[in-house]
Formats: sequence, structure tokens, C-alpha cells
Amino acid sequence: MKTAATTIINEQEISDILQKYSRPSHEEVRDVLAKAAEMKGLNLQEVAVLTGISDPLQLHELFETANHIKDTIYGKRLVLFAPLYISNLCANECTYCAFRAKNKAIVRRSLSQNEIEHETELLIKQGHKRVLLVAGESYPKQGFQYVLDAVQSVYRARYSDAEIRRVNVNVAPLSADEFKLLKAEKIGTYQLFQETYHHQTYKNVHLGGKKRDYDWRISALHRAMEAGIDDVGIGVLFGLFDYRFELLAMMQHIAELERVFGVGPHTISVPRMEPATGSDVASHPPFPVSDLEFRKIVAILRLAVPYTGIIMSTRETAKMRSETFALGVSQISAGSRTNPGGYEEGVDDDVSGQFCLGDHRPLDEVIRDVAQMGYVPSFCTGCYRLGRTGQDFMDLAKPGAIKAHCGPNALSSFMEYLNNYASPETYQTGIQLIEKTIAGMEGLPADRARKLVNRVKKGQKDVFC
Repeated sequence: MKTAATTIINEQEISDILQKYSRPSHEEVRDVLAKAAEMKGLNLQEVAVLTGISDPLQLHELFETANHIKDTIYGKRLVLFAPLYISNLCANECTYCAFRAKNKAIVRRSLSQNEIEHETELLIKQGHKRVLLVAGESYPKQGFQYVLDAVQSVYRARYSDAEIRRVNVNVAPLSADEFKLLKAEKIGTYQLFQETYHHQTYKNVHLGGKKRDYDWRISALHRAMEAGIDDVGIGVLFGLFDYRFELLAMMQHIAELERVFGVGPHTISVPRMEPATGSDVASHPPFPVSDLEFRKIVAILRLAVPYTGIIMSTRETAKMRSETFALGVSQISAGSRTNPGGYEEGVDDDVSGQFCLGDHRPLDEVIRDVAQMGYVPSFCTGCYRLGRTGQDFMDLAKPGAIKAHCGPNALSSFMEYLNNYASPETYQTGIQLIEKTIAGMEGLPADRARKLVNRVKKGQKDVFC
């Protein structure tokens, strides 16, 4: 009997393809890069060819192609968000995670709804507009209702007259009925990582709890989309198994979503294993990914799925994060805490957090650094609120029409941040970038951008097109 694991992920096919293209010829690499530049995506064989690149000149061509595609589709724009950990309770035994059930080295905590609202207020005070709500895979006595109430608490929170405008959610796989309830709370993206697509490795690192069920997890995004959640996010924890296998398996997962629903994931996350309290595995990854390989992963994904957002977390250092902006990253977290109550405590807590952070900069410093590099920090949530999600988003993205909205909206949301939250130094850097960016626009996007930014300068908030 075929299961979701064998239906979606064909390990033998992946193995055969990787073996065939382990040492691709220069002609094969050039052909794939030429096709990738057309921004129509790549198949398994073509992705395998790119994983086989080792020649420095061809690596340079790979990175240049990724840069071109990133700029063509997204422009100089980076979406910012913050994770909000509401609980580190967990019933699973994942060997790489500090939240695993038997780990006695961390203090367990689940925030009350009042505490969740307060943590959100602190994020709003910093200037955040997007939150990724995260919970360990076990809940207080309220059960799944705790998550639904938490989403409401985030949306209810206010600081002055500001609020969070979009909540994305990363929680345990749900039943179809539970996904419908989550959809009713007006979430943005539902995010779930398979961690590793390699079946035996998955079994080896998940020693107990519901998460041990590979099929239940890999089929979760199907249930989410069947329940009406248009945007879903996927990811792999790089370091658990061969990154080349994981990339091809991820492509199989994406292909299955596209076959069934006509659209793949809205985002792909690329977390790399970092040390975690109480985990020897996290400190010594079975398949460590070098910095060069990590940049290669980001670039290949940008070529393979050009219209899918790529998320870079604060697991990575500021240097590594900045190096991946030009390779395809379109969303980043900033000022993150990975322990419940971390924003109130105001300090990084790598002991009680899910993993160790690599980038400890506060939001304002991240924004200033990003702007100095020429990238526009964006807090826009316009597409979610105007229904440009799922297939509707892709219908605008693929012909390039979405840029007429995303560019102006990014600038107006950035202007709003500068007006209300920025330090003087960040304000001056930001204003210069906004003027330079608008000057480089043409036609409708330029007119829209100027009008939206001027409205924000006059005191209006939450303006978008």
C-alpha cells in the first residue's frame, strides 16, 4: 500500500538522478543556467545539475543568475517579520531540538493570552507589522483552542494606534477541521517544515510523539490547502541529511502541491542546524553544510522556484544573511527571540530558546544595515488583505505585474516605520534610500510610490495599493 511518503517523495528517483549528474559537464551547467534565466523554474534533473557545480567560475555564474532573477522579480526589497514563541511545551522527542519532551535543561513555559498580547505590544512598539506565531507541538489544557485564542490575542494587541497586520502560523500538523478553524482566524501563511525528507533519517531523529509519523506531517500542507488556506510555507533543516537529496525531495513536494492545487508553496525557509540546549546532534550535524554550500542552496532555490519567497532566519550571522540577499532571499526575521516571553525579558536566551541565534541585532539596526546595502525594508501586508494570495498572487507574479504593487507598498510601509519608530540615523539613511528608489522607478510604479509615500509623510498610516 502506498503512503503519502512514497507517493510524494520517490527516494530511488532522487538517488538515480543525483548519481547521474554528480559531475555535470560545463555544457550541461550552461544549458541549465540559460533556462533558469527565463524564470520558468527547473525540473529535478536540472536542479541536480546545479548541485553538482564545484568550479569557481560556474559558481559565480550560478550566483549571478540568482541575483538577476531576484532583482527582476522582487527588486531591492526585503520583507521583515518577527517570530513570536508562545509556548515551548512539546510532546515530541526530536533529537536536534531544545524543546524535545525529555529535555530537562530548559524551563517550560506557555504564555497566557494576556502575556501573548503584551509580547505583541512590545513587537509593535519596535515597528513590526508581521508576526510568525510559533508553538511547541503540545498545548496547555485548552488544547488547539489555545492557538486560535493566541491568534486573536495578537490581532487584538495595540501600542498607541498601531497593530500587527498579519499573523502567520507555525504549529503542529492539524486535521482538516482544525485547519478550517485556523483559516477562520484570518491568518496569512501556514508554515510547516518537514525537517528532513529522507525517510530513514526522519525516523532516526524523531524518537517519539506524533511528529514521528512522517506521512501525517508531509500531508499536512495538502490538508491546509484543502481547508482553504491559500498560502503555505515549507522548509528543511539543513544538516540532518545530504542537502542535495533534500533539495530534490523538496522539489518533489512542490511538484505534488502544484499538481493537486495548481500552485506550490508561498515561501521556503532554509534553516541550517545550530546548537540547541540539551542536543548533541544540533551541535554536531550529521551532514554539516558549509557556508559556500549554504549560499549555493539559496541560489539554486531561487532558480528552481523563482516566484516563491525564500526566508532567512536569525539562525545565521548578520554577514551570512547579508550575503544571501543577492542570491534570492526575500524575507528575513529581525530582533528575534526563540523563547516564550523573550521580548518582555529583553535579552537573548540561547539556554531556554529553541536554538542559538547567529544575529542578535535589534530591529532598528537591521533595518539601517539593510537600507545601507540598498535594499528596501518592507512591512507590507497588502496582498493578504486584498486577496492576492495563492493562485491569484502567482497570476500577477509570473508576468511581473506584482512589482507595480510590491515596490510602492514596500516604500510606503518603510516610510511609516521611519516616521514612527526609526532612530535619527536610520531615518536619514531610509529617507535617502526612498528618494533614490523612487527616482529609479518609471511609469505607474513610480507614480504610485510617490503618492503613497507622500500620504504617509503627511501622517496617514497603512496605505497600500
